[in-house]
Amino acid sequence: MPLVAKSNLPTFDYLRREGGRVLTSEEAQRQDIRELHIGLLNMMPDAALQATERQFFRLVGESNQIAQFFMHPFTLKELKRGAPTQEYIDTYYDSFAQLKHDGLDALIITGANVTQPDLAAEPFWEPLIEVIDWAAEHVTSILCSCLATHAVLQFRHGQHRRRLAAKRWGVYPHKVVNDLHPLVADVNSLFDVPHSRFNEIGRDQFEAAGLRVLVESDTAGVHLAVSEDLLRFVYFQGHPEYDTISLLKEYKREVKLYAQSQRTDHPPFPHNYFTLKSEAILAEYQDRMDAALAKGEPVPPFPEDHVTGSLHNTWHDTAEGVLDNWIGKVYEVTHHDRKLPFKDGIDPDDPLGLRDKI
Repeated sequence: MPLVAKSNLPTFDYLRREGGRVLTSEEAQRQDIRELHIGLLNMMPDAALQATERQFFRLVGESNQIAQFFMHPFTLKELKRGAPTQEYIDTYYDSFAQLKHDGLDALIITGANVTQPDLAAEPFWEPLIEVIDWAAEHVTSILCSCLATHAVLQFRHGQHRRRLAAKRWGVYPHKVVNDLHPLVADVNSLFDVPHSRFNEIGRDQFEAAGLRVLVESDTAGVHLAVSEDLLRFVYFQGHPEYDTISLLKEYKREVKLYAQSQRTDHPPFPHNYFTLKSEAILAEYQDRMDAALAKGEPVPPFPEDHVTGSLHNTWHDTAEGVLDNWIGKVYEVTHHDRKLPFKDGIDPDDPLGLRDKI
């Protein structure tokens, strides 16, 4: 079903060029289809802000639900921005104050870059709590991505994330461990998910918080969990929204940091992502880069074009299925005026009617 371009946000034109269906406001008004209003709290740094926006917009727009999707990106003023990004935000993003007034059906919260060992010391901590506390009372379902999952587990459940011995970085196999929940209905029972993080919340911590684990990996840990009421909070630790090239772009940034002496070692290859041929090309590039740096010569161009064509996406279809299921349940139980999260007759403590079944 289509997204509705309620503004001139460049992401809408980007998705149209990809072949996605995006209606103008005038076209949307001529259709007798129910609206769903979905907020995107985008806390990503400047370099990743628009890419993350496109990734989540794309997943929502690929849903099969019969609805018009109005996307409402917003961010937190406490996050420092460069001048171009701040101008972009001022031009295209909504304010939290306006969204509180108008209401939302669902909310997606992205990850963020952190600089402190304790999330509570981050400048976004208090404003993020304000958003989530409001959403918990007024929004049918909140989907938390990676860092947002860690933040909610800390301030709502007292579960602090744990530092990993090494960065969990790559594409990992996962399995559905609770196939009765509608969020994983009719999706592959085995599928891949990209991860990129230095910390994790373990299964024992999710269970101690009274949450239900739906998808996990033997090597990457829990990916998908839900709150005790089975819908209000949905937690991702991986990044199913990633584009095929997202990990390549991240690897390229790390290589640049090495070349600029901002890291002391070559970045490792993301697990299960590059082909053997691509790894050989990149290893050869490392040698050429080291030789140039040793001689004080310019660093040779990164061989991105020689690697991109061999990348494969083994996660998007399942991500699309999970998001479709999520939006479908939000559509089913959300009150039409978006002021009360559930319809009359829906138990707010068990909106899906599944507590005795799962």
